Amino acid sequence: MTTTGTAAPPLTSHLAGNYHPLPVVLATGEGSWVTDVGGTRYLDLLAGYSALNFGHRHPDLIRAAHEQLDRLTLTSRAFDHDLLEAFANRLAALLDVDLVLPMNTGAEAVETAIKASRKWGYEVKGVPADQATIVVADGNFHGRTTTVVSFSTDDDARRGFGPFTPGFRVVPYGDTAALAAAIDATTVAVLLEPIQGEGGVIIPPAGYLPAARALCDEHDALLVVDEIQSGLGRTGTTLASDLVGVRPDLVTLGKALGGGIVPVSAVVGRRDVLGVLTPGTHGSTFGGNPLACAVALAVVRLLETGEHQARARELGAHLAERLDALVAEGLLASARSVGLWAGIDVDPVHGTGRQLSERLMARRILVKDTHGQTVRLAPPLTITREDLDWALDELTDVLRSTVTG
Repeated sequence: MTTTGTAAPPLTSHLAGNYHPLPVVLATGEGSWVTDVGGTRYLDLLAGYSALNFGHRHPDLIRAAHEQLDRLTLTSRAFDHDLLEAFANRLAALLDVDLVLPMNTGAEAVETAIKASRKWGYEVKGVPADQATIVVADGNFHGRTTTVVSFSTDDDARRGFGPFTPGFRVVPYGDTAALAAAIDATTVAVLLEPIQGEGGVIIPPAGYLPAARALCDEHDALLVVDEIQSGLGRTGTTLASDLVGVRPDLVTLGKALGGGIVPVSAVVGRRDVLGVLTPGTHGSTFGGNPLACAVALAVVRLLETGEHQARARELGAHLAERLDALVAEGLLASARSVGLWAGIDVDPVHGTGRQLSERLMARRILVKDTHGQTVRLAPPLTITREDLDWALDELTDVLRSTVTG
């Protein structure tokens, strides 16, 4: 399939092939829309896997970045700078947590949470040296570092990367009984996504996260919640764990915290847990750099008003209603949504998730498939209802007109 205005890829590329993107080459972006190198405009319904929660080039975020570029971009953590405490204090107040540990990428945040959990387990809980275990769920996606892929159940993520890091127990996602059975005296933490994004926006039973909280309290273990995709407004609340009233001990953040401008991540949570990381035990040259803090502070200010969370709730309810209608009509096998986030399962009679993504791209709508038959929808929280409805009308038309043999 070709798309008018899209440049053909070079015959010989020096780019490593660790991604299989849709055949579109983007050049500019504004709000919910992007434009390719040939001038064709597309509605972005992926938003950088939630990194662009506030759309492309949100004026408040661009202004903050420009102003900081004229002042100071990096000090390393050998020195403090004038935005570091301000960022930590403002984010801590937004999330009602004790401490903020800034890093760069989501995977770094998860690695940091794992290290802090283990050290807390040895120094505070009293787990014997090198025997700490962490319970995780199948279908998880917490990054692609060697430690993280050690407990992935995605064969593509694991194959060829062993030997794997020990100390993890994998249980079925959403299964409280299995979770309870996996926890013992060596368990220092339970690490979960409140909603599995990469898995296809998989939503667990309503009581699952509260049950995990209760089990961690019972066994003196930490509840670590990965909100890298689900957090910062995506689900209609600041954190997805807010939906079920759960307060984790540690939360990992990333993606939207950098506003789609710079990589920014953080681990936030209890003082007695993050406090075990002392000078020399963990660090990052770029973590909490001035440019990152300037952008992240602007992100926090956007979230403090509650406007974007409210938009995600309002438009999310409309999105759910439209998707449920497609399921009822038999055009989708199933659909799951929370806030402005959805996973739609394509009936094989309509092709694969990749084929649906390509057909929507031909109609100037950008989405991305995952795990074969599933397509994720994660539009910017700033999308208009009119643009959302146009995209859903196009999706409906594509499904009605496409049946594979």
